[in-house]
Amino acid sequence: MSWPEFLGWLDAIGFDLGGYHISLLGGFKVLTVAIGVMVIGWTLTRLVRRLFRNLTRLDLAQQVLGEKLVNIVVWTALVLIGVDILGINLTALTVFSGAFGLAIGFGLQKTLGNLISGIILLMDRSIEPGDVIAVGSGADKTVGKVNRIGIRAVAVTTRDHIKYLIPNELLMTSAVENWTASTKDERMKVPVRVAYDTDLDLAERLMLQAIEGVERVQPEPKPAVWLVNFAEKGIEFEIQVSISQPEIGTGAIRSAILRNVWRLFQEHGVVIPEG
Repeated sequence: MSWPEFLGWLDAIGFDLGGYHISLLGGFKVLTVAIGVMVIGWTLTRLVRRLFRNLTRLDLAQQVLGEKLVNIVVWTALVLIGVDILGINLTALTVFSGAFGLAIGFGLQKTLGNLISGIILLMDRSIEPGDVIAVGSGADKTVGKVNRIGIRAVAVTTRDHIKYLIPNELLMTSAVENWTASTKDERMKVPVRVAYDTDLDLAERLMLQAIEGVERVQPEPKPAVWLVNFAEKGIEFEIQVSISQPEIGTGAIRSAILRNVWRLFQEHGVVIPEG
């Protein structure tokens, strides 16, 4: 059997539906074009990603935004080319366009909403890859580092190395704390209480001394000690420091500062009240 005869045999295995002939040959054409579109699409997507990663004059947010916009154009063009190759007459689908469009609208409502939200997040630069954000409040608060802003969700890794996918739309409609909006460092506060008969100038100097040499504490902005309250059981201070890599945790830094405070207070007779 020659190749034209084989194609004719495949085309003969089918049935007519209205003015269209649905056959095994047509199914193979659709499958071949679909696979071709997917392969070419993923290949071009990877090339676009590599291209934008090499554009070092753009920051990371601009690279991600440009990559996503170009990818949308690429996939749209490939789908239209595939439809043209298959010879599908889109005007013939006008009878079904209302119901089909309504079904697609409901099905893709969240996806399109998240896509648009992700693009807006990248355009207004309120959240960028590498930022440390906090979403939620109280016990439900999730704190982590933004690894990737995707089409559907933002990938966040917490201090416990747990990966979360937070829908882009949620970040647009909820209160979000960006701990690194202007810098990749975080301002950390450590409360300390002293007795009322304490020499406050001495206590302040000791607390500033306790910060020295603690790993990941940054020299700028300068550490500070603030008197914040005259409480019932003592005078309350707050040590404020800027730390690097907040996404890997703050517990070790807080512990080191408090241990130094305790040691220096013991050496100089500064009393920490009970309670």
